[in-house]
Amino acid sequence: MKKLSLVMVFLLFAAATYAGGYRVSTQGQRALAMGHAGVAVVNSAELAFFNPAGLVFLENKLNISAGMTGVISNVKYQNEMTGAFAKTDSSLGTPFYLYASYSISEKLALGLSIYTPYGSSVEWPTDWSGSHLVNNIDLQAIYIQPLISYKITDNLSVGGGPIFVTGSVNFNRNLNRTLTNEEGKRSNVEIDASGVTNFGWSVSAMFSPIDSLRIGVNYRSEIILKAEDGDATFSNVPNSPLAPVSNGTVAFNAELPLPAELAIGASYEFDKWLFAFDYNRTFWSVYESLDIDFIPDDIPDSINPRNYKDSSTYRFGVQYKALDNLALRLGYYYDQSPVQSGYFAPETPRNDSQGYTGGFSFDITPKIAIDASFVYLRFKQVNESYDHYQENGQEVSFRGTYKSNAFLPGLGVTLKL
Repeated sequence: MKKLSLVMVFLLFAAATYAGGYRVSTQGQRALAMGHAGVAVVNSAELAFFNPAGLVFLENKLNISAGMTGVISNVKYQNEMTGAFAKTDSSLGTPFYLYASYSISEKLALGLSIYTPYGSSVEWPTDWSGSHLVNNIDLQAIYIQPLISYKITDNLSVGGGPIFVTGSVNFNRNLNRTLTNEEGKRSNVEIDASGVTNFGWSVSAMFSPIDSLRIGVNYRSEIILKAEDGDATFSNVPNSPLAPVSNGTVAFNAELPLPAELAIGASYEFDKWLFAFDYNRTFWSVYESLDIDFIPDDIPDSINPRNYKDSSTYRFGVQYKALDNLALRLGYYYDQSPVQSGYFAPETPRNDSQGYTGGFSFDITPKIAIDASFVYLRFKQVNESYDHYQENGQEVSFRGTYKSNAFLPGLGVTLKL
């Protein structure tokens, strides 16, 4: 297959594996306030995401947790050699979650999990120095999972269920670094795909060797997202036989593997204190390349090497029961980037990060509690490049220094009936 100068156009699907260019964990306010550690914590229906096996240990017959987090991200780019500078517009993403569990018997509980792990946006200035790679991305993905939790013994349970994923994405970039139409407007392409769906599954276990100690494990399978007959709209392309494409809309097909994830955690309760630790391993090495099939066939296919590596996240959290109706929480996590040197692109400016978290739960009544969290996410400054953009049959490098951070205020509610 030939390589097209549009080789980076379809990195939108790479962005779909991150919230607005970042992989942000926002799947529960209580866990998020504790560094997003929750694999071995039994305190709400948030277990529907972190460890479905624990749902059967919840004391109430019906448990519901719902919430939303605001994701405000900022990225600055600078090339000291050329003087080029740009920063993303601060935009607000609002990933949400809704979890529920219902106790059928002492040994059996059913659950439902609905959440948006990837849903935000990145917007660079139009025609900036990296516009041949990306101008802006808007995406949304919704995960829906029915669950079952079964207690094998008094201190051992298992759980899991199928996962259905549905999403959409819109992506915009210039065709290359210099191409314009007769009026001097930069040639551009906009990608739109909706109804991207597929299935996966998860399985989990929880074990309590003593009353104060819990150990949990949760495995979430790889999911292949497939975009079929998406729209690629080209504009401001000069009317010339030398232009790589013509103005108008064509279809495309693409696939992207969302990697499998393994989470192992432990929690320990002592008097008014709760301590939690999670280790997450994401098997990113499955993502070697993103290949795009253009329709009709007279448009050459596009091949985008990614060469990601497996990465780990370490999460720590603590909770203190300050009052009968007030729990205070703090946490920290360190998240390794899966992006290797030479594969760093501005639509996913993703380097190692540290998350500093805090929050609380306040019981309005014995059945209703308000959950709040706040996260400051700081990404390590990095000077890196993407070396695999194709133009005129040559690989062209795009290099610069990236400084990134994100602020995540969140609010939720917990019901126990």
